Amino acid sequence: MRLLVSVRSAAEVAAAIAGGADIVDAKEPAAGSLGAVSGRVLREIDLSVPAGVPLSIALGEPKSVAALEAAMAALDGLTARPSRVYVKIGLSAAGDGAEALLSAVVELASRTPIRPSVVAVAYADYLAAGAPAPETVARLAAATGADGVLVDTWGKDGGDLFHHMAEPALRGWIEQVRAAGLLVALAGSLSIDGVRVVAGLPADIVGVRGAACIGGRVGVVSESRVAELKAALADRVVTGR
Repeated sequence: MRLLVSVRSAAEVAAAIAGGADIVDAKEPAAGSLGAVSGRVLREIDLSVPAGVPLSIALGEPKSVAALEAAMAALDGLTARPSRVYVKIGLSAAGDGAEALLSAVVELASRTPIRPSVVAVAYADYLAAGAPAPETVARLAAATGADGVLVDTWGKDGGDLFHHMAEPALRGWIEQVRAAGLLVALAGSLSIDGVRVVAGLPADIVGVRGAACIGGRVGVVSESRVAELKAALADRVVTGR
């Protein structure tokens, strides 16, 4: 399983890489679960991430195709890299237009020079987010040609992923996503202990922000904390459930 670490600036990239992050994710935590960094900051992060390291980019929660196009414009001018680029999109603001919005991002990504992989974001606390249920997001991702699905938590003060989604239900959801041939990513206010549990599940990526920082999710990425999280992936907890 690969470790994704979210950074809010180029200054945090070195610590994430030195600690062992497999994927660097550009995200502004002060702007919500999927807060997008500015175009300037994204370009700075892009230039700081080694070419061989995949880059992930949060695009926020666009309400319309026009808002999506504006978010995707931030990708203009990014450097081509041999490693993959991912874009993450939330559906909490899309309402009945969730499928159309997801189809639009897949189409836009196919026409973008860097051709990023599209990851649809589901929320374990989807009722609070006003978003589609994780099972619905998985179905929409498969139907629209997205490349993967991430399940996260929308609220960051109401418990972690397992507070909202029991491990057996999460395992069943993962199996649904994998059966559709999609990449599976897990996140959601995970502690080091939470990462150990996630490491025992058949997912591809685990994402963290707060656990990798000194000072919580709006703090600063710490090399030593990233290294501890990387080690936790090898020290997985197998629940047997």
